[in-house]
Amino acid sequence: MRIISGRHKGRHFHPPRKNPARPTTDIAKEGLFNILSNNLDLEKLRFLDLFSGTGSISYEMGSRGCPDITSVEIYMPNVQFIRRMAEELDLPIEVYRDDVFHFIEHSKDQYDLIFAGPPYPLKRLNQLPDLVFEYQLLNPGGWFVLEHSPEHNFDADERCRARRNYGQTNFSIFINREESQERISTN
Repeated sequence: MRIISGRHKGRHFHPPRKNPARPTTDIAKEGLFNILSNNLDLEKLRFLDLFSGTGSISYEMGSRGCPDITSVEIYMPNVQFIRRMAEELDLPIEVYRDDVFHFIEHSKDQYDLIFAGPPYPLKRLNQLPDLVFEYQLLNPGGWFVLEHSPEHNFDADERCRARRNYGQTNFSIFINREESQERISTN
């Protein structure tokens, strides 16, 4: 696995063996970060990474200058790995070992960008957008990006402003902005 851009561009990392996480592919990650970089100032965001897995998305955000990163992961070897990598790369990542649903329900913080890369067969995957909005985790204008398989479709959700497809990886992008109905630039 590698970091694809920023100050740590090309840096490879090796997560724990027998890892249950399904990392976002480099192609999908590159497409996602093209969208994010063209629409948001990553160097000024407060970022939350749910279902962090190996920390790949958090490292990418940190490499691109994000100053405030929170990662939530339940699998202890991954939590330890993310902490070790954050220290080694000197990235501003605070890691919580917690169930994502518990974290959402108890968080008092708000974020400018939230990314969730849950296991695709997660039974509660469809509830994630509602929970993020119900518990007011997004700042006004904030984005929630949900990674999911093609079997899930959020196009009918009025908060979903774009969906990008990279084979078996889809990203649905939700915005906390009721006054705007415009679609997102996906260049």
